[in-house]
Amino acid sequence: MKLFIPGPVTVKEDVLNQMATALIGHRTQDASQLQESITRKLQKLMYTKNEILLSTTSGSGLMEGTIRSLTKKKAAVFSIGAFGDRWFKMAKVNNIEADKFSVPMGEATTPKMVEDALKTGEYDLVTITHNETSTGVMNPIYEISEIVKKYPDVIFCVDAVSSLGGVKIPVDELGIDVCITSTQKCLGLPPGLAICSISDKGINRAKGIGPRGMYLDLLSIYEYLKKKHYQYPSTPNLSLMFALDYQLGKILDEGLENRFNRHLEMANYVRDWAKENFDLFADENHLSNTLTTIKNTKEISIKDLNKKLETRGFLISNGYGDLKEKTFRIAHMADTTLDEVKELLNVIEEFL
Repeated sequence: MKLFIPGPVTVKEDVLNQMATALIGHRTQDASQLQESITRKLQKLMYTKNEILLSTTSGSGLMEGTIRSLTKKKAAVFSIGAFGDRWFKMAKVNNIEADKFSVPMGEATTPKMVEDALKTGEYDLVTITHNETSTGVMNPIYEISEIVKKYPDVIFCVDAVSSLGGVKIPVDELGIDVCITSTQKCLGLPPGLAICSISDKGINRAKGIGPRGMYLDLLSIYEYLKKKHYQYPSTPNLSLMFALDYQLGKILDEGLENRFNRHLEMANYVRDWAKENFDLFADENHLSNTLTTIKNTKEISIKDLNKKLETRGFLISNGYGDLKEKTFRIAHMADTTLDEVKELLNVIEEFL
């Protein structure tokens, strides 16, 4: 089955085989060397000198750990869909003071929205969803970063779960304090590991906050990593780490600019096809490069379309939540190629 859904993605056989590597002790020097190798490669992918943390969770684990570990006064959560809403819910259930700033479905957070919130002085942490898979919107992260930089006491947190590895995100240049992703999307791996970079500013903030929880306390993970030289306070997912280290090597061998251009090329092809056959759901000024949300203008049954696609070995995604059957989504990320995208769209046209 070729998966064109927003995670998990189709994983190459040679990458999957790395998960069958014989296990090692997670307190050994070999484990430390594995994590250090992963760190150096991720720092290149993220364009950062910041430390890298891993968590045996989905991306949501580090999202929750971030807002709990780093909010001292109040968080400004900017939501453009389901996953921004999730970050706000995480704040509330952890008794973190937070306000949510939303836009209509299909629109992006504007720099003005961020400036209007931060100039009140109420907030010391900002969360941004870079790429929202429910709507197919990619936020203008460069422009937003310029606003956040005006407020040096504010911690800048970015959910890049569905974009890192498919889109260039220069963490240090943008001043991102915590940049979060997970393995099952643009990195082209099975689910099970969350990843984040964390700045010295973020670490210093966490030192003044308590309680921060236990398993997802970013400061505890960071301090253990430093004290024990790239080991973790809990048992890590070693099998996925073997695959991650291998896959990151393949990503770097492809060339980062080549990879980002391939994602853009696939995105442009799907967008053109969508406009010719249906219509785009999201604001055309802020379209995702890793997933396209398509308006179901023909009012076909997306559920039935997917049943037919499965007989040919393909799977796409229905609309998310209230957008079910009103939209459908085609992901074009990770190791997917333009030829595979064309093959999918040709099959959809046959069924149409």
